[in-house]
Amino acid sequence: MAYRVCFVCTGNICRSPMAESVFRSRIVEAGLDGAVETDSAGTEGWHAGDGADPRAVAVLEENGYAGDHTARRFDPSWFGRLDLVIALDTGHLRTLRRLAPTQRDADKVRLLRSYDPGAGGDPDVPDPYYGETDDFSTCLEMVEAASDGLLSSIREQAEGRAA
Repeated sequence: MAYRVCFVCTGNICRSPMAESVFRSRIVEAGLDGAVETDSAGTEGWHAGDGADPRAVAVLEENGYAGDHTARRFDPSWFGRLDLVIALDTGHLRTLRRLAPTQRDADKVRLLRSYDPGAGGDPDVPDPYYGETDDFSTCLEMVEAASDGLLSSIREQAEGRAA
């Protein structure tokens, strides 16, 4: 059975689809395709059914990542099938832990930047939605920096399940 990770931001059109795309690429590069499954969602359903923000898509594609995506809202029932729920900021972390049906499910929720040793005391990936293209590039840089640490963290568990 695959190790399942879901990235969550607010509307699922900027940060979480970027994180999903970057992490999926890291999984393929690591030879863990099939051993790890990625997904993303938003804490809110405002953009459900929409594609990712065009600025997010442009930054992803300019950097060699896939930009295809359809937004959806996180459903608390998913906790049962997920191994890890990655929040993009502390507000998402609090919301997801409140939505968790059990303490065990709440313990599955982690901040993305907690996997980046260079993040220092700044745990959040800022929302680029109201910003400029440079804000989306900064978001991508933060996601990339944390994705390597996240992959290292789950590699052993994922490989154990695939064996």
